Amino acid sequence: MLPCQFQTVRLGVFMLVERIGVVRSCFGEKFGVPRQPGLCPSAWGTLTFDEPYRSEEAVRGLDEFSHVWIVFLFHQTTGQGWHPTVRPPRLGGNRRVGVFASRSPFRPNSIGLSVVRLEGIDRDRADGPVLLLGGMDLVDGTPVLDVKPYIPYADSVQGAVGGYALGEPPLVRVVVDEPATDAFDAMPERVRRVIIESLALDARPAVHHDLERVYGVGMCGFNVRFRMEVGLCRIIGIDGSECSGLNL
Repeated sequence: MLPCQFQTVRLGVFMLVERIGVVRSCFGEKFGVPRQPGLCPSAWGTLTFDEPYRSEEAVRGLDEFSHVWIVFLFHQTTGQGWHPTVRPPRLGGNRRVGVFASRSPFRPNSIGLSVVRLEGIDRDRADGPVLLLGGMDLVDGTPVLDVKPYIPYADSVQGAVGGYALGEPPLVRVVVDEPATDAFDAMPERVRRVIIESLALDARPAVHHDLERVYGVGMCGFNVRFRMEVGLCRIIGIDGSECSGLNL
């Protein structure tokens, strides 16, 4: 049916896992996507369900919750294999930990889990109901395997310890250089916030930083070109004239 079907064996019984929907996101490519949900609060996207899961009955009561868990497939790394150890960006790429002590996309089953803000449910669209999402860390086209409500008393654990990922990652300052000012100022406010919030997280690989390199990233339908300095990100150019068709 869809590209993310796979089978597992448990006690001799085959279980078919199907995609239930797909994410449309303001992040057009993997580079630049926040490494965790909530780090770019202004990020937005939608979840459109596939048939037969495109059902008003299936989302009944969901809009009473402020957040949802999205179980998804790392579709851009599926088939590339998994690694027993990885180098988390939070450790500067200099220390290895086990894959199960990380959120690396290179996993045995390529399955991801993300908690995102539920901003609403659009029931008027021809392909509705469509979930309107915020604060997401998912690239455009991400296949979704399941949706579950976030339950604060159960899902927020008091006294939890974050290991090597204590606290939010440090931010860099983002400035818009003169050649990009007009294009930046003409963008919708939420698009500007997405760009600033995501670039402040420093999307570069944890190793091999090149201060002379000009990077380009696709966000909200624009190609944003930037250069990094120590503690600073300079937006030096913006190409494109339209943001994506997603709701702002």
